[in-house]
Amino acid sequence: MSGTSLDGLDIVLCEFSLQSKWNFSILKSKTIDYSKAWKEKLFNAPNLSGLDLIILHQQFGQYIGESVLAFLKNIDYKIDLIASHGHTVFHQPEKKLTLQIGDGNEIASTTGIKTISDFRSMDIALGGQGAPLVPIGDKLLFSEYDYCVNIGGFANISFDKNDIRFAYDICPANIVLNSLANKLGYPFDKGGKLGRLGKINNELLNELNNIDYYSKRYPKSLGKEWLDISFTPILNAFKISSEDQIRTIYEHIALQISSSVPNDNKYKILITGGGAYNTFLIELIKQKTKSQIVIPNNIIVEYKEALIFAFLGILRLENEVNCLSSVTGAKRNSSGGNISLSNN
Repeated sequence: MSGTSLDGLDIVLCEFSLQSKWNFSILKSKTIDYSKAWKEKLFNAPNLSGLDLIILHQQFGQYIGESVLAFLKNIDYKIDLIASHGHTVFHQPEKKLTLQIGDGNEIASTTGIKTISDFRSMDIALGGQGAPLVPIGDKLLFSEYDYCVNIGGFANISFDKNDIRFAYDICPANIVLNSLANKLGYPFDKGGKLGRLGKINNELLNELNNIDYYSKRYPKSLGKEWLDISFTPILNAFKISSEDQIRTIYEHIALQISSSVPNDNKYKILITGGGAYNTFLIELIKQKTKSQIVIPNNIIVEYKEALIFAFLGILRLENEVNCLSSVTGAKRNSSGGNISLSNN
């Protein structure tokens, strides 16, 4: 799993079993930090020519394959499959377009292990948003929670309503916070310390909260292109300090997340992703909702998305539904992902 915040490549070794319900265990996990060169390559990928993008797609697949082999060194388990999300370069479902680079054929040929990749394209072809894909895993692996919220580059949510799973992207999160922290000389805002320094600019806050996306009905999803067109220009139009910008963004994120869950303490909200470690952000969310906020152990916080993509791979291999039309708005449920075989 490689997320929009460019933190690194998340790899998990998982085991799944099915009795009356699906069970899982995470046997090993690691995040491989991207080198400066890889960060620049992935960040600049949207600006490449077609030829250079295809070359990067192949190179990144090889990089993933080599990273997996290093991760599996001294592991005795028989590996059934690799499920790779890849790295999103383009996501424009309104144009029936999505692209996650990291060639599955390269991964399979490098590792000699069956590889499933390109999980989003089938749903896009069926008229869906191609995102989010995690909700089927939330439903089948984390059913004890009423709502699952992941705070990564973007914050997203999934939940059951009348036994039907729904999900959507809530708002941008770490992708904006990290960018503002970078301007202040930090890779990210650890614990929200920078966020505590500034003051809320209510005019900016109101403009952000009034962005059209927030009044749209789900299914809906966000991408970097939306951020560049609809969000960042508003932020840049306000000539205020970076500290006040970041404090206002925190308030915006907390308001959007809290307004997406019930204000009632009978509901349990699971929060994962890098944002779960941001104590300031979690404090703000808790101030704005009475729902029970649950932060799980660090392994689940950091690797839940990678775990669920492994699970999506299992469902694809079994030809079971791994993408829900109730979540994405597609014509029907589907089992997405390209299977690459290697005889090594």
